[in-house]
Amino acid sequence: KQQGYDRIAVLGTSLGSCLSLLTGTHEPLVDAFVLNHVSSWFGDVIWEGLSTAHVQAGFEGIVDQATLRSLWRPISPKCFMHKVGRRPALFVYALWDLTFPLHLSKDIVEESRRQGVPTTVRILPCGHYTTGKAPFKFLDGYYMASFLRRHL
Repeated sequence: KQQGYDRIAVLGTSLGSCLSLLTGTHEPLVDAFVLNHVSSWFGDVIWEGLSTAHVQAGFEGIVDQATLRSLWRPISPKCFMHKVGRRPALFVYALWDLTFPLHLSKDIVEESRRQGVPTTVRILPCGHYTTGKAPFKFLDGYYMASFLRRHL
């Protein structure tokens, strides 16, 4: 805003969606959020996601899922949705996402609505990594650009 921009949004994909949400909730100058492949609990993504199975295996016998969720609450989107306030948020998730399990994406959308955040949801008919391939990347880009055009 010091450089002349009057509206600012944060946009993140996958792990970046968690970081964008955390950044935006601590920065009042952010006007809108675009959370592309987002999940409620960071620890649950690590525990349940196919892409992070090797990380979960490293915790076996040391930490269980509930403990991991608790330890990673400080970086979990669900713990910060109340700080979004009335700023609009777009949630994009994929039906066949094996990295960010579907129930975790639905959970953060439900929490967003419960907190009164102006929530827009778009669902891609693909998986986590196939979002980067045609035709899904074009659909994803359209969803994000349309949302930003409306809210910035």
